[in-house]
Amino acid sequence: MSTLRLLTASGETTSVDLAEGGRYTRPEHPLRSRVAYAAAHVVPRVVADNTPGRPADIDWDATLAFRRNVYSWGLGVADAMDTAQRNMGLDARATRELIARSAEVAREEGGHVVVGVNTDHVEDATLSIDGVIDAYTEQLHFTEEQGAGPVLMASRHLARAAVGAEDYRRVYRAVLAAATTPVVLHWLGPAFDPELEGYFGSPDWRTASEVLLEIIAESPDRVAGVKMSLLDAESEVAVRARLPHGVRMFTGDDFNYVGLIGGDEVPAATQPEGTGHSDALLGAFAAITPVASAAIQALDAGDAEAYLRILGPTEELSRQVFAAPTFYYKTGVAFLSWLNGHQPAFQMVGGLHSARSLPHLSRIVELANGALALERPELARERWHGMLRLNGVDA
Repeated sequence: MSTLRLLTASGETTSVDLAEGGRYTRPEHPLRSRVAYAAAHVVPRVVADNTPGRPADIDWDATLAFRRNVYSWGLGVADAMDTAQRNMGLDARATRELIARSAEVAREEGGHVVVGVNTDHVEDATLSIDGVIDAYTEQLHFTEEQGAGPVLMASRHLARAAVGAEDYRRVYRAVLAAATTPVVLHWLGPAFDPELEGYFGSPDWRTASEVLLEIIAESPDRVAGVKMSLLDAESEVAVRARLPHGVRMFTGDDFNYVGLIGGDEVPAATQPEGTGHSDALLGAFAAITPVASAAIQALDAGDAEAYLRILGPTEELSRQVFAAPTFYYKTGVAFLSWLNGHQPAFQMVGGLHSARSLPHLSRIVELANGALALERPELARERWHGMLRLNGVDA
């Protein structure tokens, strides 16, 4: 049996048996029990100047092939969001091209795609409230023209400009009024982006959630769902229970998604009975797409035990990928993509592949192996051991 070499923070090496992998099967029919989107990353050209501050130079073949792979497993794609390095290297020009290309691939594959709508094409650090509305609306209309579903991302410009909850109400009221198709509202917590502290008018999620719920209540027919990324299961369950009928909760909680997605159907779920379940819009699902698909297929078959057996072990892996500082989680997603053969090199836009240490990546390898999330185990072993040797570690 093959073994994996691992590296501890103290520099010691250990070995574990290489698992055979999950051998999961692509679904023959659309997934039914949950709506699930994998928030996909971008792959840069290997020979590009992938250094901090340089414009994104995307390997479109690899980037779009990754999205086709997600569709083949029955999941939707959430694109041009934080996983794709919005506000961390993906510039406005590349963002627009990504949205247009991704929407075209979705049409070709018969897949479902939603994309991020933000204000980040405006280079000025500060905007007035009216300026925020105009910037959001410009991106919204571009997204609608491409035929993709809009996700109104949390805006750094709005976080800077708002002096209170009423400014958030005013902005979202105006942008929702301009939408021609229902949108998803994205609440990204400060663990993912410290500049968004106090979004929706308060650092306390209970107070902020009242503002969010008021915004939805004013225009429920224009809101398809809410994506919460606070890494706090209690807050998500509380908001979910108060959403109007027809408005979905998409979990963005990469720490607690197993119980939140499982909901009432999974006895081990850590939430009050009768509070339903969350759908999914997760960066973690881009890292474990076949496993996520297999777990939802188990729910489709009414097998909650299989769901837990398949997806449960991935949560520790996800917690490692999203460990503090959480905003560097994208490095782990791209690393697993490389290990699994979805891109030719472990490179990221803006040099972000250097954002995690070798021992941190080693723990990802160990947990991915244990969670049966290595799609091609021997390839993953070969690539990982080569990386160790390149860094002077005997493999």
